[in-house]
Amino acid sequence: MNLRFVLRISKTKPGKCEVIFDVDNRLKILEKLERQAAEPGFWNDQSKAKSVIEETNRQKQSTNPYNKICRLIDDAEVMLELAEAEVDDKHIEAAQKEIAGMLETTHTLYENLEVQALLSERFDACNAYISLHAGAGGTESCDWADMLFRMYRRYCDEHGLKTEVLDYQAGDEAGTKSATLYVQGDFAFGYLKAERGVHRLVRISPFDTNKRRHTSFAALDVVPEVADDIEVEIKETDIRIDTYRSSGSGGQHVNKTDSAIRITHMPSGIVVACQTDRSQHRNKDKAFKMLRAKLYEWQADQKKREMERFYSKKGEIAWGSQIRSYVMQPYTLVKDHRTGCETSNVANVLDGHLDDFIKAYLKHSAGKQNAGSATVQAKEGQ
Repeated sequence: MNLRFVLRISKTKPGKCEVIFDVDNRLKILEKLERQAAEPGFWNDQSKAKSVIEETNRQKQSTNPYNKICRLIDDAEVMLELAEAEVDDKHIEAAQKEIAGMLETTHTLYENLEVQALLSERFDACNAYISLHAGAGGTESCDWADMLFRMYRRYCDEHGLKTEVLDYQAGDEAGTKSATLYVQGDFAFGYLKAERGVHRLVRISPFDTNKRRHTSFAALDVVPEVADDIEVEIKETDIRIDTYRSSGSGGQHVNKTDSAIRITHMPSGIVVACQTDRSQHRNKDKAFKMLRAKLYEWQADQKKREMERFYSKKGEIAWGSQIRSYVMQPYTLVKDHRTGCETSNVANVLDGHLDDFIKAYLKHSAGKQNAGSATVQAKEGQ
């Protein structure tokens, strides 16, 4: 490897970051936020203090990797000059190995920042609610939904995202009939929105004694957590609240009271449920937060469909759209039908390694948005 050449290429990356992220402006914003946090009485208004800290952390998500890239490149350049002046072959080899590692880290940080630059929509930085539902097919589909449930929890764990199971309905014989996860972390919705849609599995069923090949479906919905200052109108006459006993493994963990909450929004047909807490009031609060998030997304979907009809475009938000296929027999393949991204390592994907698919979707979506904006402007100008 020509380290001098690689270093020269790497030295162009901070300049690109400065343009993409407007680093100078972000550093000024960060300085202003840190001054606010240092003011006396900062914690008197808890809500305002929380929003300042969240915005500070959001700005640091871009500035910290940028600063680390600059530092690694400077260190690599100094070390390379020292290595070129070294006469001991062992020392030279060790230095070259360390320099290569620094430049590889620089490349990884830059790639991550490139993807992060695509997360510019309003709610991309928000927490998210994931809802999984098994499709028709009984035990086979419930088992597939359970595999996806595990896959997304593994993905969240690997990326430092906290998860909380808000609702879980086990299948009649095995697997998962439906489940809802609350995901907390930086850009949780921005990344996970790539997974919204119907997932298809093709395999030889372990539940079929004749070992026939089966096709199963499971649907995933992802909505952002909506901040309290965003208005979402929910009329009391439009909702029905039901209470029931939480399901569980039995014994001391089963609630003895009807603490689980199910809320049905009748105009939209949206149903949310929460049974994670022993307190009915806390379950009700969490269920209402989830309902607000789903209603906001539902209203946004309605507006988008109207725009798509206006411009004679086929919508891709529809719940029934198949986004990805996972084939385990007679060959192995995972293919995203929106982007064309594919891999033959099905087991790796089911272990939660979804980065390639999510990055491909974000890049594909950004390209479509740019093309769509140009088309709309052209039509409006006619």
